[in-house]
Amino acid sequence: MPSLESVDDRLQQAMKRVLLATLPGTLMMFWLYGWGVLINLILASVAALTIEAAMLRLRQRPLRASLSDGSAFVSATLLALALPPYCPWWLTVSAAAFAMVFGKHLYGGVGTNPFNPAMLGFALVLVTFPQQMTHWPSSHGMDLTNGLQQIFGFGQTPDAWVRATALDSLRVNKSLTMDELFSASPAFGHFGGRGVEWVNLAFLAGGAFLLHRKVFSWHAPVGMLASLFFISLLCWNGTGSDSHGSPLFQLLTGATMLGAFFIVTEPVSGPKSPLARLLFGVGVGLLTYLIRTWGGYPDGVAFAVLLMNLCVPALERLAVARQERSAS
Repeated sequence: MPSLESVDDRLQQAMKRVLLATLPGTLMMFWLYGWGVLINLILASVAALTIEAAMLRLRQRPLRASLSDGSAFVSATLLALALPPYCPWWLTVSAAAFAMVFGKHLYGGVGTNPFNPAMLGFALVLVTFPQQMTHWPSSHGMDLTNGLQQIFGFGQTPDAWVRATALDSLRVNKSLTMDELFSASPAFGHFGGRGVEWVNLAFLAGGAFLLHRKVFSWHAPVGMLASLFFISLLCWNGTGSDSHGSPLFQLLTGATMLGAFFIVTEPVSGPKSPLARLLFGVGVGLLTYLIRTWGGYPDGVAFAVLLMNLCVPALERLAVARQERSAS
């Protein structure tokens, strides 16, 4: 049986690799949106680590060992990357605090949480403050001074700094064909959202690194991306005005690759057996498409993950039952 120290060391190494793998996507987001990305990261990290320390002290747990595992920093990083750059500072802090308290320590801390903490914090602010969560900036965002003014609410806010995302534009479109949308709307790039397609490719590269280093198995990411691809292919109506986007558009828009390689692979709230992980990813991909297409929110990754977190016990029982039938 491995010692507790060796388990902690493996957890720390895994968290370091996850953070390293987010670097290409983070740099691409910084190039696309500017300083708001880094400010979000700092705010979320400080809030998460502060709340983590307070909860550990309240629960009378050792601070140094628990804080050094890196799980709070990873949750804060993923949350910050999912939030709109330049959202109000209190929104980022609220999301991080809720993620740490209700997504992690309410259930006993790292290793016991049934829900993905980052997605729980994201879902809270998305439902509670929907207007602020739709303020995604235009490409290249703001300079540092204007970014700080927007986030902390002092000084004059620059005009016309936000625009509808590609998923937003597609969801409310009633008359334009896909070709017309891509040519007329600045939110659309070559295949997906302008700039966002490159962000997704950067997160894909980071995810490939994690797969190569065997930080997680292929089952959940492949399940999510394959199911999202096939359902979007089945529902795709070419370039018509009632089209919901091509499979490539769905894969390279929104938080698809961040979700596939950094969210659905969260080891605690996700399944343990390979078959259950594959089914978990398939469910996330299907729900993401359904929410994007017919739901009230343009991107459904967070809600899809949380809904599938509820199904983890059933998926594990299904996997065990199938294994027993195969053995008999």
